[in-house]
Amino acid sequence: MKLKIPHLILILFVMLSCQAIAQKNHKLRTQPVQYQENVEAPLTVKELALLREVYQDKLEKYVLSNPQRVKDFKHLLRNRLIIKKMPQLNKESDKFTLLSSIPLFNNYNTNLVRDESFDINTFNPLKYNLEFFRIGSIIYKIDNTDYFIVIETQNLKQ
Repeated sequence: MKLKIPHLILILFVMLSCQAIAQKNHKLRTQPVQYQENVEAPLTVKELALLREVYQDKLEKYVLSNPQRVKDFKHLLRNRLIIKKMPQLNKESDKFTLLSSIPLFNNYNTNLVRDESFDINTFNPLKYNLEFFRIGSIIYKIDNTDYFIVIETQNLKQ
């Protein structure tokens, strides 16, 4: 019996050590966001309109008064968010999340409504609770169209 207890303790120790090592190796390392020069230009009228629709009277408090937040939105809208017609992906459309399944981001504007039809000229992707700031890229399908929303990663993996 005395021989079994030390063996059990040793086995338990080895298992816990392996668990800790495995968890350590799964950490995702990323590089800091690398901004392009175009984020230094002021927000455009269209960009401000997109933000204002979503943030309403909270726009100044939660976005415009925070230079880093403004820079992040400019980077998102100018460099990382692409709305593109890609009919070749329709064959695989079941692999992509449909925009209709994404809730509205109506924390600041409870009057936001989902678009009934898609018009690339008036579409505001900020209205939807898309994963804009996740690690890695993601693609969403706009229902009943050949259009997809591509959100490119803001962090590069090391």
